[in-house]
Amino acid sequence: MFKSLNKYRALIFDMDGTIIDTMPAHLMAWKMTADHFDFPFCEQWLHSLGGMPSYKIAAEVNKKHDLALEPMEVSRFKMAAFAELEEQGEPIDCTVEILNHFFGKKKLAVGTGSQRESATRLLEKANLLDKLDALVTASDVSNHKPNPDTFLRAAQQVNVNPEDCIVFEDTQLGLQAAHAAKMDCMMVEDGQLVFYPYAR
Repeated sequence: MFKSLNKYRALIFDMDGTIIDTMPAHLMAWKMTADHFDFPFCEQWLHSLGGMPSYKIAAEVNKKHDLALEPMEVSRFKMAAFAELEEQGEPIDCTVEILNHFFGKKKLAVGTGSQRESATRLLEKANLLDKLDALVTASDVSNHKPNPDTFLRAAQQVNVNPEDCIVFEDTQLGLQAAHAAKMDCMMVEDGQLVFYPYAR
């Protein structure tokens, strides 16, 4: 695996579900939010929106269930519920191993749909923040995944051309964003890494 990554100059990692197993905690926070605002909790559907900021997911909830919830209010409640959870997720071995292996040898970045405050806290707790050359969060771009902006901004910050970057992701939205940025992608699937090249 390490050898196949030698040709890239930068590795860009999604955070939630890719280098830190936060998805169970995020889904628990969404369950609490659904109970509080009285909308149906669809675990699989919410999981598929991983990589999208909370306020945009709240807007999708409105669309799906024909509701008129205030997205920022829903987002604030969900983020507070997540922050209060004692267990927010452990590092994911298959990707953290790669990040550690290439630390000091290649440019390393995180491109996440989480807000900066939450991302910084989680990465610090996992002892990964200091290893990064760049961190791009939902607070830093207007067009979130599946748009390519998060990953293009990360490439720009580490001063590497998009075609020399590879993205590590765990959702279809993230894969679409990587390919939209013209980058190859490695997907975390059942604890294994599966290669999805960008069709050049």
